[in-house]
Amino acid sequence: MCWAVFLCVSDIISAVTPERFDKAEKQTNAEIVVVVRGRSGTYRHADYLVGAIMAFIGLILILFSPWEFHTYWIPFDVIALFIAGAWVSSRGDLLRRLLTTKTFQAKAARTAAAAMFYEAGIANTSAENGVLIYLSLLERQLEIIADRGILTSVPPLKWNHSVYEMKESAKRPTPTMLISGLESLGKLLAEHVPATGENPNELADGPRIELK
Repeated sequence: MCWAVFLCVSDIISAVTPERFDKAEKQTNAEIVVVVRGRSGTYRHADYLVGAIMAFIGLILILFSPWEFHTYWIPFDVIALFIAGAWVSSRGDLLRRLLTTKTFQAKAARTAAAAMFYEAGIANTSAENGVLIYLSLLERQLEIIADRGILTSVPPLKWNHSVYEMKESAKRPTPTMLISGLESLGKLLAEHVPATGENPNELADGPRIELK
């Protein structure tokens, strides 16, 4: 699976091209915004935990080692191991993911998506027709937030089914699955929020990629 190599990021980026959104938005009055983020939190707690584990293991080895260590340098060795462990954890997603609960990851993604919904102005469209599709790579979490105009136009059963399928596909996604989910959602919006030619384009087109 692509997650083994950071979700084949280049493939995901190539999948969410502006042309695909132009095609989808021409069929609906909905304002669709896609955001792909590397992570939705700092995860410093995981970095510090890895540092603490390495420092503890190092201290045990020093204390029970057959070689003699000068007591003056032991605190500095332990601190250096802590820093090294935290740095190693901060360089990738694997340790952060393993040392963080699914509940924490899901909450981080939901919170970041909700913040993005307002920060990007999606909640401020005149027709209340904004839709945010937020994909967070570290958490393997996809969040979809729609404004009031969308939720009142699309039948709840159909909307919830479409959102559920996209969220499930995000757990182990491929570019093909992502494209298929976007197209499916676009068709649903085109059916219930069709383009009238009277709705101005209030939000920037194309995906927002934030991998740092």
